[in-house]
Amino acid sequence: MGPSVDVLTSIEICAGAGGQAIGLHEAGFKHLALVEIDPYAAETLRSNIRSLKEWSWEREYCDVISGDVKNFSPIPRDEGRESDVKRGQAFLGKPLARGDLDLLAGGVPCPPFSHAGKQLGKDDERDLFPRILELADDLHPKAVMIENVRGIKDAKFEDYRTYIAARLEGGWAKHPITGIAENFDGLGYRVCEWEVLEASDFGVPQLRPRAVLVAIREDVLKDIKFVWPTATGSPKSVFRALEKSMNLRYAPYLEMSGDVARLAEQRLGKWKEKAQLAEGRKDFGVAPTLVGGSKKHGGADLGPSRAKAAWALLGVSGVGVANSHDESVKKKSQDRDLFREAGPMLTVEQAAIIQGFPDNWKFSGGKTAQYRQVGNAFPPPVAAAVGKAIADVLIAARERDLPESAPDGALPRQSASARTDSIDNRESARA
Repeated sequence: MGPSVDVLTSIEICAGAGGQAIGLHEAGFKHLALVEIDPYAAETLRSNIRSLKEWSWEREYCDVISGDVKNFSPIPRDEGRESDVKRGQAFLGKPLARGDLDLLAGGVPCPPFSHAGKQLGKDDERDLFPRILELADDLHPKAVMIENVRGIKDAKFEDYRTYIAARLEGGWAKHPITGIAENFDGLGYRVCEWEVLEASDFGVPQLRPRAVLVAIREDVLKDIKFVWPTATGSPKSVFRALEKSMNLRYAPYLEMSGDVARLAEQRLGKWKEKAQLAEGRKDFGVAPTLVGGSKKHGGADLGPSRAKAAWALLGVSGVGVANSHDESVKKKSQDRDLFREAGPMLTVEQAAIIQGFPDNWKFSGGKTAQYRQVGNAFPPPVAAAVGKAIADVLIAARERDLPESAPDGALPRQSASARTDSIDNRESARA
């Protein structure tokens, strides 16, 4: 099969459990490769791609690569190394080459810039900004999207942000290693700034500000304007997000007789009362930012003391993560999971709801491994909103650059109705 010009291709590094991949997929991108070092998260990606109908394209053409992104080689090397992007060659009709890719994306590790960490920035061994810049140079994709925590916007990282921008679009910046100002040639991109997006503005029941950088190649952008996505509606509360799943978790015990049923009714009623009351607060009853933690820091819970206090106002105990609904019944762990005086603990599935994952997305590994995947994710609805904004520019650029012989400005194999459906977004990109 030869490549189709109406397919938007992407490669994502540090893909985690797929939060960003899901969003970009929803925005219309097809993944040629997803690179993730954590074996549990990589298996989460593989198993969902294998089982979900809507991921049939990736099932045929996407490589899920479990390994260090520093060893990832997307383009064949002169020294004889083949491309690690293998399955996609059947779609492309050849090995991936420089300039072929539409989007390079990555949620590079946040600890170097997180307020919860030491904020070592470039001095943190986990800083992978240099690697994604190397890949941008190698692949020369039409667009680059980088996601990180809000902390990267702090004043102390201004020089580093300036350096990243200079590497992409050219200009003066201090080299992060030498500290000496250099005039960088750039890679031919126009940086559309760092924008801080709040997850709750996009239907995610969580206060999760994320900093996103978008850069688009100058020869692609030209006269087209990239437009950052705006809020999609009023915030969704934790009560509305979790009411159905909480009812299901308590249901087996409500059906029992005696003290167990009375306690279940009391605890569920208390949770609903607190969660509904929270809807009247200025934060609309939205959850605090989930914290995924790391392998170095014990078991999973809902974050530091301030976060646990915020969860307590929502009627949730943040001291740990509950067993799944079925496991709780099987192990008879309801006293721990559901009947605490402080309120129920969240299951992994409920944490995924708080992050905006679709219901059919399943996570691999044990409970702690699963929770860390969820807690460290980029909320899919936010990734989808940014992805759609990027896709609007790329498609508008394709239409602008089509040969005059193309009928009615339509892309090959693109129906008139499909073109009409998205024309408003493309026109706004040109505005």
